[in-house]
Amino acid sequence: MTARIIGTGSAVPEQIVTNEDLSKIVETNDEWISSRSGIKERRVAKEENTTSLAILAGKRALENAGVTAEEIEVIIVATCTPDYFFPNTACQVQEAIGAKHAVAFDLSAACSGFLFALSTAQAYIKGGIYQKALIVGAETMSKMIDWSDRSTCVLFGDGAGAAVVSAEETGVLELVQKSNGAGKGVLSCKATRNLLNHESETKEYLYMEGQPVFKFAVKTVPECVEEVLKKAEVKKEEIRYYILHQANSRIIQSVAKRLKEPEEKFPMNLSL
Repeated sequence: MTARIIGTGSAVPEQIVTNEDLSKIVETNDEWISSRSGIKERRVAKEENTTSLAILAGKRALENAGVTAEEIEVIIVATCTPDYFFPNTACQVQEAIGAKHAVAFDLSAACSGFLFALSTAQAYIKGGIYQKALIVGAETMSKMIDWSDRSTCVLFGDGAGAAVVSAEETGVLELVQKSNGAGKGVLSCKATRNLLNHESETKEYLYMEGQPVFKFAVKTVPECVEEVLKKAEVKKEEIRYYILHQANSRIIQSVAKRLKEPEEKFPMNLSL
């Protein structure tokens, strides 16, 4: 048996912040942002939080899958912006949706979080431990952002996506995961040391060095794609779509070029 996604759901905050809105806060404009990232607007939580977005996305995924909450055996929420250290976000989702039979836990892997959660669910299913899982990726990055730093505040938003995963005969073929702790200095946020230190006059928000991150992505993503295709014994010609992390249009375009695949195979919703 393998993991198969049988339903999906998503949730975003009501508040929309456009590039024009940001131009009133920092020295930037729509052309500068969109030409470098492809981003036109982002959602920013005001009334919502990570938990409420995760709950709504999870409920919608269950409805889309035609699965009841009581059928779910494990809930995994991938987030690096939880509202609480404990109880974890997954336990709050469990209570809210009525998944009383499910074990629930969070994991933190930043941009890769949802895929790490999917990989974990796959391991449970292949091991015969669980048959149905709810996995959620939820972030409210806006609370980690320095809104006076134009190099980061234009790039991040808030939202959640969820999937119901079931043990089936066909589904996930192969997975490739990698980590590189040596790059910790180019993308980080010292949240527990600074954001939660109410006595400190200064806060250390999310920090990113754009160029090293960009170079790492355009080199590593194609390598991972080639590796997983080889493991699955699938040729590039057989692939209809490559669904990549929607961080930056230039990254996606560069990945397509390195793989020598047409950009039409790489759907993008960055401008939405």
